[in-house]
Amino acid sequence: MASKKNSKTNIPVQPVPEKRGYEFAGPVGAFGIVFGLPILIYSFTFLCNDVSGCPSPSLLHPSTLSLERLKKEVNWPEGGIKAFINAGVTLRVLGYYILSLVLYVFLPGQEVEGTELACGGRLRYKFNGMSFPSAVVILSGLALGTYVYGAEFAVWTFLWDNYLQVITANLIICSSIAIFVYVNSFTVPAPGQLNPELRQLAPGGHTGNVLYDFFIGRELNPRVRLPIPFVSEASRTIDIKTWCEMRPGLLGWIILNLSNVARQYRTYGYVTDSIVISTAFQAFYVLDGLYMEPALLTTMDIIMDGFGYMLSFGDMVWVPFIYNFQTRYLAVFPFELGPRGILLVLGVTAVGYVIFRGANNQKNRFRTDPTDPRVKHLTYIETATGSKLITSGWWGCARHINYLGDWIMSWSYSLPTGMAGYAIIESANPVSGDVLRQAVQTPESRGWGMIFTYFFLIYFGVLLIHRERRDEEKCRRKYGADWDRYTSLVRSRIVPGIY
Repeated sequence: MASKKNSKTNIPVQPVPEKRGYEFAGPVGAFGIVFGLPILIYSFTFLCNDVSGCPSPSLLHPSTLSLERLKKEVNWPEGGIKAFINAGVTLRVLGYYILSLVLYVFLPGQEVEGTELACGGRLRYKFNGMSFPSAVVILSGLALGTYVYGAEFAVWTFLWDNYLQVITANLIICSSIAIFVYVNSFTVPAPGQLNPELRQLAPGGHTGNVLYDFFIGRELNPRVRLPIPFVSEASRTIDIKTWCEMRPGLLGWIILNLSNVARQYRTYGYVTDSIVISTAFQAFYVLDGLYMEPALLTTMDIIMDGFGYMLSFGDMVWVPFIYNFQTRYLAVFPFELGPRGILLVLGVTAVGYVIFRGANNQKNRFRTDPTDPRVKHLTYIETATGSKLITSGWWGCARHINYLGDWIMSWSYSLPTGMAGYAIIESANPVSGDVLRQAVQTPESRGWGMIFTYFFLIYFGVLLIHRERRDEEKCRRKYGADWDRYTSLVRSRIVPGIY
């Protein structure tokens, strides 16, 4: 419910914040995610490696597994956990964040208003991810460096050689931001107070449990205003949630992929079709998101979720370091798809894209102009709120049919790794005596690497189901009995006839 403005000052007055129950199994789930997911990312890095294999050979023989042997196979650093952190690496990674921030502030961009807030008014945002491309500035600089230095370009070698420490640097940065926004959230105006900056608590983020609120996010749209002259108010005001969502982590995912491509070329002297396809599809996904940056303002993350450790970690650690794992695998094991494999990947991707884009275009056209010849044949029910819910076409197949297309498209990231798995075989060069190390897919390792390269598909499917459940809950609250009538007509949630 929107707040009323003070009649004398015309400034919004903070309403009583909405409350919701726990998600993610409450404080116990928050504890598991905050401390468990970083361990998972480190485990992926060690257990699928370029030293002994993917997976590490000892994992295939649990009866002979020993800690000392496993440490040797995963190239556990001599300095132990202390070696996970390097001050120089952390400063360089921080420099990347600062560069992204500087480009955001000083490059021109479009300024748009977000959706109306419960506390009254709309926040103003600046976007220049692709409209005046800050992302392209960074990628162009990397392209120039690669043109001059090739695969030996310092950025590519730095990211591969210091991968473990780069993960830690991003973890430190995302945790620091999460702590800052949590502490700062306690300065949000109380109910009944004037709220000129339009700050408000997230509906699910003020339960009173410190760990859970830190994880889920107390404040809905935390912002900082930088003391920078000669730029617009929107340019100097950093909306932390939207900036983290689209800037360093998402683009960092593509930069890591390109580093992996360079590593494959340095090792083998060529680049495989598999790593090119996987990188290309992931780059398209990111650049499309950056190009359509303003559309972010209508997403569930922006409208409903607070910004806490969950989104901070997800944006800056989980996305880049889990999503780049397919190309990291291919950098070590240069799997060739061949013509049939390429056609299979393209075919699966095309099916997903037809569903995803067809469904979204259909909904957009119907909302924009229901008399459009391409959608005027669609049937629908009209709710008490005035909304029209489509009951035929793509949206008559399932209530979230676009999620099915999105998930099928994501197969293009993992399918290029094939029946993943390899072992590192050492042999001596008969002429020089040097030890040669080669990634070979043995019968024993074949298929076990899929635990790592296909993990994304399982995670993404779970994410979409969770998102669908939250959206269903939101729609049920909004439409009431009309939603029950709608779901009786469109029974499937995501997969027609199955789920």
